[in-house]
Amino acid sequence: MIEWITNVNGVINEAIWGWPALVLLGFTGVLMTCMTKFFQITHFKYWMQHTIGAIFADKHVTAHTSDRTISQFQSLCTALAATVGTGNIVGVAGAIAIGGPGAVFWMWIIAFFGMMTNYSENVLGILYRRRNSEGEWSGGAMYYLRDGLGRKKGCKQLGRVLAIMFSCFCLLASFGIGNMSQVNSMVSNIHHAFHIPNIAVGIFLFVAVGLVTIGGIKRIAAMTEKLVPLMVVLYLLGTLTIICMHITTIPAVFTSIFKGAFHLKSATGGAVGAGIMTAMKMGMKRGVFSNEAGLGSSVMVHSSSNVKEPIRQGMWGIFEVFADTIVVCTLTAFTILSSGAVNLETGALSATAEAVGSNSLMSYAFEMTFGKPGSMFIALAILLFAYSTVLGWSHYGSKAFEYLFGTRSILIYRIIFVCVVLAGSVIQAQLAWDISDTFNGLMMLPNLIGVLALSPQVMECTQNYVDRKMHHRTDVKPMLSLWDDIEAEQLQRPDED
Repeated sequence: MIEWITNVNGVINEAIWGWPALVLLGFTGVLMTCMTKFFQITHFKYWMQHTIGAIFADKHVTAHTSDRTISQFQSLCTALAATVGTGNIVGVAGAIAIGGPGAVFWMWIIAFFGMMTNYSENVLGILYRRRNSEGEWSGGAMYYLRDGLGRKKGCKQLGRVLAIMFSCFCLLASFGIGNMSQVNSMVSNIHHAFHIPNIAVGIFLFVAVGLVTIGGIKRIAAMTEKLVPLMVVLYLLGTLTIICMHITTIPAVFTSIFKGAFHLKSATGGAVGAGIMTAMKMGMKRGVFSNEAGLGSSVMVHSSSNVKEPIRQGMWGIFEVFADTIVVCTLTAFTILSSGAVNLETGALSATAEAVGSNSLMSYAFEMTFGKPGSMFIALAILLFAYSTVLGWSHYGSKAFEYLFGTRSILIYRIIFVCVVLAGSVIQAQLAWDISDTFNGLMMLPNLIGVLALSPQVMECTQNYVDRKMHHRTDVKPMLSLWDDIEAEQLQRPDED
């Protein structure tokens, strides 16, 4: 059975993650960047002030809500909980192991343009969100596909079909990227560092995940707003310590990354011309796995925010990709490359690093510097990162399940999701990652179709916000929702600035 699943998944994965899909992903990011006039650069100071800066200056950003919504900060933490996971550690290591240091460059490129893809998803998510029967916000690609794309002439059925497809793929992805691959990385690293049996770790996670996810988005958000800042700060301190200890290698690391991005031969000794393609493909795939820009996943939790302005939540999407890939993934890559695990001249792994495998490459880098405590630190970091990812994705899957089967059925999904945690603790590591890649790609295609079709609305909403908030025009009517009742409700709320 495992062999059959591996073979079938391999065929589907190769088809989905071919160059047409990667070109579509890149094209969407480039298009949204151009349509918003390079918002991530031209308004860099503004969106930084209104995201990370607002956490310390605006109490409304972090204030807990009394209804079924969550704060802007909680939505960010839950989204980061789902994105800042094993992809930032194991995924980056795998990209370097296969594609060489050059994969990091392409990871940066896809993240730069992915900022505006994620921004666009969040803007559309807020514009098209509705309240469910329990008073929670429900938003995501399925809603802007059905109600946005479906409004266009001759696209009613197409929008509905793509919305159902996206929900089905998201449901499956929640068991792959959001569960099995995360749990598998946790148990393997904990076993490597502490020699605890995989099934014992699996049972512990089964209980730990169940206690939080059964409580829904409010309990998940309450956990992630405490867990995410702690785990990110600790991880950054650990990686920065190693980088500072090898500070003299940084110029060589940069050279290796840029040289490897355009080198003709791959790090694994591939044929002439294969190096660029391998580095590009691995960098883009692992970049998307890490920050999820283009998948349409994080918009489901961003849509649960109590935010008033769609553009404000869009800016949180920019910061999410920036923090996830430009900061965390870069520090992971620099830690590995500066530690001696990779030959910076050839881009190939050292013999000892190759022996431990890509899944444990970061543990190897830390162990080379700090000894056994280093690998223990990474094991605990992966435990926290992956655990938070599982919590975040449980919300994504529940929203997809809600769209397909109704609000009252969500508890069934949560019970199944928790049970899959045990399966993730015993499945083969490579298969878990391959399945996750496949489901990522399946989600990506209908979502990007929706973003491209509705890109004029993103541009219009962006210009509307810029005119009102940056150019202080009072003759422009706010664009807060595509639904008249929600638009009227939001207009009654005080301004967020």
